[in-house]
Amino acid sequence: MKLPVILQTISHTLTKFDAKAVIVGGSVRDHFLGLPIKDYDIEVYGLTSMESLEKILSAFGSVNHVGKSFGVLKFSYEGEEYDFALPRREQKVGEGHRGFDVTVDGSMSFEEASRRRDFTINAIGYDIESDHFLDPFGGREDMHKGLIRHIDDKTFVEDPLRVYRAVQFGGRFGYSLAESTKVLCQLMVDSGMLESLPKERIYVEWVKLLLKSHRPSIGFEMMKELGVLRYFPELEALIGVAQDPKYHPEGDVWVHTMMCLDVMAELSAEMDKEQKLKFLFAILCHDLGKATTTTFDDDGRIRSIGHEEAGVELTRSLMYRLSNAHDFIESLMPLVVHHLKPTQLYKANASNKAIRRLATRVNIEELVVIAKADFLGRTTTEAMSGEYKAGEWLLERARELKVECKPLDNLIKGRDLITLGLKPSPQFKEILDEVYELQLADQLTTKEQVMQYVYEKYK
Repeated sequence: MKLPVILQTISHTLTKFDAKAVIVGGSVRDHFLGLPIKDYDIEVYGLTSMESLEKILSAFGSVNHVGKSFGVLKFSYEGEEYDFALPRREQKVGEGHRGFDVTVDGSMSFEEASRRRDFTINAIGYDIESDHFLDPFGGREDMHKGLIRHIDDKTFVEDPLRVYRAVQFGGRFGYSLAESTKVLCQLMVDSGMLESLPKERIYVEWVKLLLKSHRPSIGFEMMKELGVLRYFPELEALIGVAQDPKYHPEGDVWVHTMMCLDVMAELSAEMDKEQKLKFLFAILCHDLGKATTTTFDDDGRIRSIGHEEAGVELTRSLMYRLSNAHDFIESLMPLVVHHLKPTQLYKANASNKAIRRLATRVNIEELVVIAKADFLGRTTTEAMSGEYKAGEWLLERARELKVECKPLDNLIKGRDLITLGLKPSPQFKEILDEVYELQLADQLTTKEQVMQYVYEKYK
C-alpha cells in the first residue's frame, strides 16, 4: 500500500518505543477498491498514553488536540492532516452518538479494537512496518463478494446511523447487504431506533450516497426494502403511483424517479459538489406532486395535472426533514415547478417572449439539465436514443436571446424616470413592469425606445 513518506518515517520511529502504526478504515478499503485515498487514519498499538503519542508526533509536525478526549490527535505536516489514535474501548452510557464512555488502551489487539467498527470492509488494517494487511473479520472476502456485512450485533445497534451507512455504502459500491445485516437493520427500523437520530447526521449520509454513487438508486432501493422510507413519506408515497404507459412504460413514479436519479448522477459527474447536489435533490423531488394529483379518466387514461406545483410544498417537507439549509432548499423550487417547461415550449414552438419570461423564473441552463434527466429516465424509444431535442432547442434559443442563465435586463431604472421629470411614486414600479413586458415581447429593444415611450405616455 503506497503511503506518504512521513507516515513511514513515523512508523519507523514508533518501533523504537515497541509500538507500531496501522493504517485503518476507509483508506485501506479504498486501496482495494482502486479509489483515490484522501484521508489516512492511523492507529498506534503499544503506547500507554496519548501524551506519549503526542510527544512522538510533535517531533515531526504540529499536533492539534481536537478529539484528544476520544483518543484522536490531528497531526499536520506540510499542509496535510492525518488522524492518529490509540485503540479504544467504547461503552454505551447514554443516548445518541455522543453517549459513549471512551477509554484508550494501547495494549489491545487489532482484532479487539476493530470489533467496534461497523462493517467488515471498514475493519481491514495495514501494518506499515511488516507491510501486511490485517483482516480479522473477512472484509476482503466480503468486498470480493460485493457484500456489506456488520461485525458485531451488540455494538452495531448502539448507533442507529449505521443503517444509513449501510445504505450509502451499498449505493456507492454497488454492494448488497449480507442477509444477517439486512435482518438486523430491519429490526432496528421496525423498533423505532432511527427516530432518535438528528437530521444533521442523516443528511451527511444522504449527501455521501448522492455525491459518491454511480447509481444512487441502489441506496434508495435499500431504504425501501429496509422500511426506512417510512421516515420520508413524501418519497414512500411514490411507490405504486401509476403513470401513463405511453410516456412512462418503465413503471410507477418510484421506478421513474430512481431511473432519473441514476441518469442525473451520470449527467452531473464532472460538476462541482454543490451544483451536483442541487441537481440530484431536484430530480429526486421533481415528481413528488404526482402522489397527490394522479387521477384516472373514464377512458382509463392516467393524468397528473398540476403535479409540478403540488410538488413544491412536498419538496420543502422532505428537504426540511433532512436539513435547515433554507437557501439551498429554496433553490430547488424553480427546478421542480418548471421541469416540464422545456418539452412544453418545444412542442409549442414557443415565442421569444415565452422563453424570456421563463428566464425570469428559473435558470434555463439548469432547468434543461433537470428536464433532460426526467426525459431520459424512462424506457420510451425516444428516451433510449439518449437525445433530448427539446432541451437542445430551448438552450439554443435562450442563448440567442442571451437569457440562458439570467433574465433579460430591464433597460431602464427608477433614476431614468427621474431624469424624464417624473416624481418618485408607487407608479414607478407599474411603469417599469409595463416597459419590461414590452421588452419581453420585442416591442421595445433599446433604451432610447423605452425612454421615448415613457416620455410620450407619462410626461
